[in-house]
Amino acid sequence: MDKKRVVLVWFRNDLRLHDNEILLEAVQKADLVIPVYCFDPRYYSTNKYGAKNTGILRAQFIRETVQSFKQSLRNLQGDLMTYYGYPEEIIPRLAAKYDADEVYHHREVAQRETKISEKVESALWQSNRINLKHFIGHTMYHKEDLPFPVRDIPDSFALFKKKVERESQVRPTLPEINQILIPNHLEVTEIPTLSDLGFSDEEIASATQKQLIGGEQHGLQNLDLILNDSYKGFHDYTLLSPYMATGALSPVLVYHRLHAAMTPTNKKRLERRTARLFWRDYYRFMLKKYPNVYFKLQGHHSSPPEHATAASEELEWRSGNTGQPFIDEAIHILRSTGNLPSEARTILALYLLQETNNTWLESASFFEEHLLDYNPATTYGIWSHIAGVGTSKKDNLTGISWQDALAKHYPKGLKYEENSIKAK
Repeated sequence: MDKKRVVLVWFRNDLRLHDNEILLEAVQKADLVIPVYCFDPRYYSTNKYGAKNTGILRAQFIRETVQSFKQSLRNLQGDLMTYYGYPEEIIPRLAAKYDADEVYHHREVAQRETKISEKVESALWQSNRINLKHFIGHTMYHKEDLPFPVRDIPDSFALFKKKVERESQVRPTLPEINQILIPNHLEVTEIPTLSDLGFSDEEIASATQKQLIGGEQHGLQNLDLILNDSYKGFHDYTLLSPYMATGALSPVLVYHRLHAAMTPTNKKRLERRTARLFWRDYYRFMLKKYPNVYFKLQGHHSSPPEHATAASEELEWRSGNTGQPFIDEAIHILRSTGNLPSEARTILALYLLQETNNTWLESASFFEEHLLDYNPATTYGIWSHIAGVGTSKKDNLTGISWQDALAKHYPKGLKYEENSIKAK
């Protein structure tokens, strides 16, 4: 009897059935598929600035996303094995136990993520001589379809967007899988609790205002919502970005749905949403072109930006006690919901740059902790441009005060009501 081909799929930020290349290829090329997700302790630790790499709200959102994906696979008579631990220890053990022929995963671009991949790849080869196959995903435009190699991608965002739009196409979405075969008697696993991930009872009890629920179906529902012309809220793109960050929603699908829904009356609004997808691609490709550039204090410049000399400890800004009503409200909303409209994020970032003595990297780590839609390239790419050291020179914010930005975007402040943030 011929040996069955077994592929272990290591899921990271790709937790969906639709438009999922590694899952589709595994189902098509393997007799048996072993789906695995690891809650890596490195993402639930405290960083050098004293902030958590993943705050309680995003941890909750990730758990919901994993649970939703696990249930989706179970509905197809499959499953998702979930563990709390280091992938470089878990993946090789499972690959050996189930006699896997190969391990699939999506390649990442930020330094921490690529180092974890390298650890897994090395451990797999050393212990079992098993190959880790890298897939390229997470962007609207596929890297292989760009009109230039990564090293020649224009630094100017405007030029990047113009050339890509003119000379490339977004690939069609891949079909959703409708069946999956897994080995008999897979290990019975449970999704780690928030306590398992290191959160205190007090932190867990405080996480009550998050409105977005993780998972593919909720992401698709929110996409339907913002495509409806009756939706007038400010949370349009940021209703989708958390789902793209976890991979519960494909940016390719979002792009095609946006374009299919365009009419003369909504074209401008939906084009603004598409522009966000271009920025998302740009940041990821720039991080590939210039490794770790968005995590360097000087960014793409020769020297770091100047920052304020005020004492941040006295301002107590982290708890939203600055004395500035808009800033305090924005911090409160971010901390309690994990979300904030794009313009409000910019104003808050400018305030932290101009009114506290933190470096921009330290302030950005506050966003990393609390944002539901955190992903390394986009979050730190945006921050580097706000700090004036980003890769697209014309898009660096220099000489703009947070007060001027506030007067432009929110002349009457923030009003928070009924799951939406609107200008008064």
